[in-house]
Order: sequence, then C-alpha cells, then structure tokens
Amino acid sequence: MPVPAKPKRRPARRPVEPPKPYHHGDLKRVLVEAALELAEAGGAEAVSVREAARRAGVSPGAPFRHFPSRNALMAAVAAEAQRRFRAEIDAALAEAPAGDPLARFRALGLAYLRWAMRNPAHFEIISSGRYFNHDRAAGLSRDNAELIGLAEATLAEAFASGQLNSPDLKRVQVAGRALVYGFARMNIDGHFPRWGIAEGEAAATAEAILDLFVEGIARRPRPA
Repeated sequence: MPVPAKPKRRPARRPVEPPKPYHHGDLKRVLVEAALELAEAGGAEAVSVREAARRAGVSPGAPFRHFPSRNALMAAVAAEAQRRFRAEIDAALAEAPAGDPLARFRALGLAYLRWAMRNPAHFEIISSGRYFNHDRAAGLSRDNAELIGLAEATLAEAFASGQLNSPDLKRVQVAGRALVYGFARMNIDGHFPRWGIAEGEAAATAEAILDLFVEGIARRPRPA
C-alpha cells in the first residue's frame, strides 16, 4: 500500500512592515521621516520617493504632490538633518560656560563630531554635493553660514580675551573645520580599522584629537 506523501512545507513569509499611520496634512513630514530612516539603514543611495511612500503606507503616486522628484525629497531630508544637527550644536553651547569662549569653541566642535558619528548617512547628505541641488537649498546654506559665523565670532572672542596663541583666526577656523570634517569622513569611508581605531573607540578618539587641537591653539601661561 503506497505511503501518502508528506505535505510540503510552505516557506515562512517575511513579516511585512506595517504602514505608518499619518494624520491628514502630515504626509510631507512622514515622507521625510521615512526617507531619513532609509538613509540610516542603507545610505543615501537607498532613498527613493517610491520607497518612502511604501514606508509611509501610501500609494506610489501620493508623494509627488509634495516631492515631484527624488532631488526635491533629498533637499527636504537635508533640511531636516541640518535642523537636527543645529539643535545638537545649540544644546551643547547652552551647557558650555558663557565666559570661556575657547571652551565654547571646543563644545561646538565636539557637538559636530558626536552628531556626525551617530548619524553618518545624514551627515553625508548635508555635507556632500551629490544628493540635491545645494544652490536651491537657501535655508541650509543660510544655516551653514550662521554656523561658520558663530565659530568665527567665538574664536574672535577667545583671541580678544587672550586665550589663543595665534592672531590668524581664519587659519585656525579652517584647521578646526578640516579636523572635524576629516574625522567624520574617515568614519563614513571606513578608514578607522586601518588606523587601529576600534568601533567602540571612535567617539573617545574624536574627543581626544579635538582636545589636542584646542591645546595646540591655546595660549600657554607665561612662566613667572
């Protein structure tokens, strides 16, 4: 008597990510949040209007009233990333000692590094010219100019109070920018292992090299 064949097991289906509910009028915000999550998970190249719509739980055509192109979506993503970046810097400066401009300059640089290290994909979007039209991103350009002006004013105050050893504030500012930007790019480009920086040591290393820089530009007290 033939043995009945065992029923074949159906492969388990992957759980489908539930659509994210949104209130009427909030679709633009939800799409930007979805795009930020896509960038965080797969890098800036993973962001598309269609995939953001899927994550938002709407039809593929729904986003185009707000974002007619990927470039438009990426510009909005950059604006939100820049807002979060600026909030991190403002919070750090609020805790820094008001009467110590060099400490405030250090706090600005450390906030820059910490945010860039925690959000490498978002940092790459706002710092690279590859993902949206920077010439049309007036808000982001204005905020960048304000941050540059803030660093410049902080250094001028530090020099006026006798905290700096060099009067060439422009070079000091550019050197500081190169330091924090370069370290953030090393993280994005995966350079840390070849320099012997373990994954868990990156944040402490960032703070240590910033302290080296600040120590180098600080005026040492003259011996009595």
